[in-house]
Amino acid sequence: MLVDRQGSIKRQKIEGCASRPPPYDDVDDDEEHNERSQRRNSDGRAQRCRSKLGPVEGCPYLDTVNRQVLDFDFEKFCSVSLSNLNVYACLVCGKYYQGRGKGSHAYAHSFDARHHVYINLHTEKLYCLPDGYEIVDPSLDDIRQVLNPRFTKEQVAQLDRNRRWSRALDGSDYLPGMVGLNNLHGTDFVNVTIQSLMRVTPLRNFFLMPDNYQHCGSTLVQRFGELTRKIWHAGNFKGQVSPHGFLQAVAEASQKRFCAGQQSDPQDFLAWLLNTLHAELTTSCRNNCALLSWLQGEMEVIKEIPTKTIPQKEDNGVETEHGINVLKHKSRMPFLMLGLGLPPPPLFKDAMEKNIIPQVPLFNILKKFDGETVTEVVRPRFARTRYRITRLPRYLILHMQRFEKNNFFIEKNPTIVNFPVKNLELKDYIPLPMPKEDNKSGSKYDLVANIVHDGKPEEGLYRAFVQRKSQDIWYEMQDLHVSETLPHMVALSGAYLQIYEQHPV
Repeated sequence: MLVDRQGSIKRQKIEGCASRPPPYDDVDDDEEHNERSQRRNSDGRAQRCRSKLGPVEGCPYLDTVNRQVLDFDFEKFCSVSLSNLNVYACLVCGKYYQGRGKGSHAYAHSFDARHHVYINLHTEKLYCLPDGYEIVDPSLDDIRQVLNPRFTKEQVAQLDRNRRWSRALDGSDYLPGMVGLNNLHGTDFVNVTIQSLMRVTPLRNFFLMPDNYQHCGSTLVQRFGELTRKIWHAGNFKGQVSPHGFLQAVAEASQKRFCAGQQSDPQDFLAWLLNTLHAELTTSCRNNCALLSWLQGEMEVIKEIPTKTIPQKEDNGVETEHGINVLKHKSRMPFLMLGLGLPPPPLFKDAMEKNIIPQVPLFNILKKFDGETVTEVVRPRFARTRYRITRLPRYLILHMQRFEKNNFFIEKNPTIVNFPVKNLELKDYIPLPMPKEDNKSGSKYDLVANIVHDGKPEEGLYRAFVQRKSQDIWYEMQDLHVSETLPHMVALSGAYLQIYEQHPV
């Protein structure tokens, strides 16, 4: 009887132990299994956090975080599996690893290297591994800002008034918006284009606010927005930015037409980039994007095509000139930039046996768009064309056609274009339509960016002169090199691509 009672009591104890819940539950957050570690490193500093799985304020390993090695400019791929899914950055060594659950690469790295603080590159949450609890500490907010810079509307509105310098972790000073860009083997054409577009204020402000394009699924749009925010961020850990992620998106979107290791023309890249961004935003975003409205103007094109036979048409669009029938066709078309032809350089040397570099005023080559100057077009068929600007854009892009390709090689025209840095008044040189009463735009422009090509056509380099509006100071930028320069040095450069900003009336 006693035995049965003791056995019954024993069975009740066993059943009670079996029905008792475990001290903690395993958590699955749809990214990886969050399991408790079976052992801890011998130092024992995290004993107080062993039994906690939820967010923890503070962490005993925060003093191991090394901001000097953190670089979030590269593609977010695991350094072991090369996967871009659920990637974490080790805040001790800066390397990227996939997952944080047991058996993942980040979990194994926490044991092998004894590195315990990680950040999810997508959700921006911080974790301590191998324990797996989330870290909540305001001292790490600067890392989140560098990973994904954020701006308020008030901060964006004050960017062009900011005169404060920022200091990187290595002690070097830099100006937000005037940081250098790494040259990833022949990508100077990308760097000068990006630096120039950063002076287009409405375009810059649009991409500084991710809410404007958060519904756009285009990788190119997202990477361009990230690059814009990093260039203008005042809390960077270093004084330069690497456009690595943006270049990867460019190579994919352009089907490797523009990629690292292959020199290209910034004029071609600028036209492709603006049109592609506009197309992606228009088709993907919920709100209608007016990206090109800041840069696009309109012109009237009159073509005179000589014909031998009079086409059968009801209108009288055919005129006879010197015994040849001329068909006139008038149309209006938008333009993103104005291509300006340069006079050919002299074929002979001067008395000192030196080549003469000719100079031409900008106003002379702008006469192409006065509506009277005839330009002969050979393709798709011969025609005499006249151009007249009917609507000016807020930002005017001028392209000096310096390169000409023949059957054998590419020739570069070294002609120097004399242009004003300030107060370019177009109405004094080309006829412009009368502005509407509700139109507050004018015909006077100021230069904000100037791209220059140095060297031989296929071996040269590009550099850019850009304006800092807060102090009206010009800077010369060539990849990582950023230095202050004088306005007259900008005017003496061999301009290739220019961006002018319109004066408000």
